[in-house]
Amino acid sequence: MNLIIRLIRVLIGSMFRSRLNVLDVSVVNFRVWLNDLDFNGHMNNGRYLTLMDLGRLDLLFRAGYSNKILTAKWMPIVASSKIRFRRALQPFQKYQLHTRLLCWDDKWLIVEQRFMVDERVVAIAYVKGLFKNRQGFNLSSQDVLLHAGHVAMSPPFPEAVQLWLQAESLIETDRPDTTHGLSSRT
Repeated sequence: MNLIIRLIRVLIGSMFRSRLNVLDVSVVNFRVWLNDLDFNGHMNNGRYLTLMDLGRLDLLFRAGYSNKILTAKWMPIVASSKIRFRRALQPFQKYQLHTRLLCWDDKWLIVEQRFMVDERVVAIAYVKGLFKNRQGFNLSSQDVLLHAGHVAMSPPFPEAVQLWLQAESLIETDRPDTTHGLSSRT
């Protein structure tokens, strides 16, 4: 229930907050609630990923994508993410989620999301995603960005993102029989 309330708050709030350029930073304020906690008494690592969805929705809606998402039935799809936890979020602690479009190529949009407490990074994540149209076909990054009136080239890919994407390309997902030296026999 808490997540539904947060979702409604973010969506309604995005209608009344200032409009963002597609390269601006969205900032959403949250608090750690008891149902966000794991057995160690701090925010569960899975909850970060769920809340990151809300940060991306705030950015999308405030950058003018709500019409396309709702009427044209564009579907934002996350392909992968990488998160680095630096500090724990404690019960009832207030924090901010900063979300921004970092860079892109023809297919993928890379989003950076930072969990912040008093100007200190608690966790930082990169998310690789794209949009599909109602027929299920991928939209090019340029087509998506043109909708918001953005026609510039992508900022340079930071080295950390380049290395993450290189490492990701080495992961074999299409060969389930690959055991990488592990015996598949029981």
